[in-house]
Amino acid sequence: MTGANQTCIFCQILHDPSSTTRLLHTDEKVVAFQDIKPAARRHYLVIPKEHIPTVRDLQRRDEDYSLVSHMLSVGQELLQKDAPQTIHRFGFHQPPFNSVDHLHLHCFALPFMPRWKVVKYMSLGPFGGFIEAQKLLEKIRPLPSKGEVLVAVHEIIIIILQLN
Repeated sequence: MTGANQTCIFCQILHDPSSTTRLLHTDEKVVAFQDIKPAARRHYLVIPKEHIPTVRDLQRRDEDYSLVSHMLSVGQELLQKDAPQTIHRFGFHQPPFNSVDHLHLHCFALPFMPRWKVVKYMSLGPFGGFIEAQKLLEKIRPLPSKGEVLVAVHEIIIIILQLN
């Protein structure tokens, strides 16, 4: 999952100094820019600097959860600044419905334009389609360690004993 992919359009935006794509945000983990074919009043993409092909490459681990949380936070900040009075929506395409094999968060200030574009950003349940950012975070939230579970059980036992 590391490094740049020579054929990836998003990696080219990241690593080509002559790229004409105007970055709306950049930090050590991600960049954000306007979608080339916007499907809503505002339509931004937030991508990791690290080449991660798709949501299927994410796992239940702290670093993946932290990255997706950060991507969502950046998208929320951009739309809150640029379109504060609109409904916002955030999510990812899942294979085989992703058009670019580089993880990217779609950030929308609704409504969709034209309205039929909503179809492109719908969940297809077990067949993939579009997954809301919050649902993805739920899927990749790291499981608590055995030590954390034991501490929680111990605290619950103490509370139960104090109630009796």
